[in-house]
Amino acid sequence: MANSKSLKSSLSQYKSKKFVGVILSRDKTPMSILLLSVVVGLLAGLVGSLFEIGVSWVSESRTDWLKQEMNSLLPLWLSAIIVSATLAFIGYYLVSRFAPEAAGSGIPEIEGAMDDIRPVRWWRVLPVKFFGGLGALGSGMVLGREGPTVQMGGNIGRMVSDIFRLKDPDGRHSLLACGAAGGLAAAFNAPLAGIMFVVEEMRPHFRYNLLSIKAVIISSVVATIVFRSISGQDAVITMPQYIAPDLNTLWLFLVLGLIFGIFGVTFNRLVTWSQDMFVLIHRNDQKRYLITGTIIGGCFGLLLLYLPELTGGGIQLIPGATNGDYSISLLLILFFARVATTLICFGSGAPGGIFAPMLALGTLFGTFYGQLALQIDPTLNIDPGMFAIAGMGALFAATVRAPITGILLVIEMTNNYHLILPLIITTLGATIMAQLLGGQPIYTQLLHRTLKKAKLQQVDLPKHDEKSPEEDKAETISETETEINRK
Repeated sequence: MANSKSLKSSLSQYKSKKFVGVILSRDKTPMSILLLSVVVGLLAGLVGSLFEIGVSWVSESRTDWLKQEMNSLLPLWLSAIIVSATLAFIGYYLVSRFAPEAAGSGIPEIEGAMDDIRPVRWWRVLPVKFFGGLGALGSGMVLGREGPTVQMGGNIGRMVSDIFRLKDPDGRHSLLACGAAGGLAAAFNAPLAGIMFVVEEMRPHFRYNLLSIKAVIISSVVATIVFRSISGQDAVITMPQYIAPDLNTLWLFLVLGLIFGIFGVTFNRLVTWSQDMFVLIHRNDQKRYLITGTIIGGCFGLLLLYLPELTGGGIQLIPGATNGDYSISLLLILFFARVATTLICFGSGAPGGIFAPMLALGTLFGTFYGQLALQIDPTLNIDPGMFAIAGMGALFAATVRAPITGILLVIEMTNNYHLILPLIITTLGATIMAQLLGGQPIYTQLLHRTLKKAKLQQVDLPKHDEKSPEEDKAETISETETEINRK
């Protein structure tokens, strides 16, 4: 009997070991890539945290310096113009002189790099994006820090690949994606959104396999831990905790989503239009580009004194809007005014992102919509703040065309998990409407624009019987653009 039990036990252990062996033999994940993804997450989280601290320090120091020092030398309004114009000039100069690919949010550059059609000059982009972003955001321009952190994170991924002399193309691609995920996670203290942004929004460029998914998850988690260790574990946006709305009010969230679907397509087209208008102004001449950017920075320095609601990324507006600090008419005025300032700042090519400004726009119109609904029917058991949160996710979904990322991002940023059902309804409505109208995701449009610009630069190259490397690259860009359109 004892021998029988011992035999069964041995057989059971053998089967268990064999099963584990089979699983391990199937998992071909190189441990080196996973270990390097930890390094990428650590660095992306550290750089993202330092960038946030730096932007806050520059903004606060600028205000204190104006009040304490320069107010005795010059009129306050003139000092504000000079200081902000100088900060903006730093951002524009670094971009135009050292790394033109650091202009704008930088996310299309990472997507292009994942397709091997855009260069990743991390030794240039990292310092230019960091210090140029400090200047542009510190001047009070309507820009977000998430675009810079995503681009810096992606460049960190490529830097780690180069430092450790990683030759495997899939491994290099995975670390690039790791950096982007870690950068977004650190920007918004949102690990799930960081993971899903790469998997969902970057899906035409992301190479899906078990290795890359594991690496992206690890990097996002590590970057978030670093961010929370430095900046704390509180949600990025301080808002009331709302309960789930009544089921008979969910149709209101669908209507809001449909409205944002229309606006999202319009907004994307306005972004590319504003970029084209600025090209007509500065004509790709460095002096004109710097003068234009400096003037914009100076104007926003003046706005900081008299209309601060129209400056900055807009995250600071969200708690006030949801708490009822603004009347229904003022909410609508702020919404359209910030649409204009967002287009001016982002379209000018300043090194800054557009996520945060979009979240502010979604909050303003969402709160306006909620207050309007209550005025029409005061018996509704709703709070306008619910629609502010839904509006953030809806505008993100309509412009970026990544509904799941929008839902996770808003929930993680506001800690309002009870609103997941209305968020799903609103983002779904926005995405469907945007698709019906034929609009493209914002970063796809920006990448197409970058590729066309790169292609046009090949027109004046000399022709030879044999194709030059530049001509080969131009053809590659054209073919890749066609493939992106197909996807």
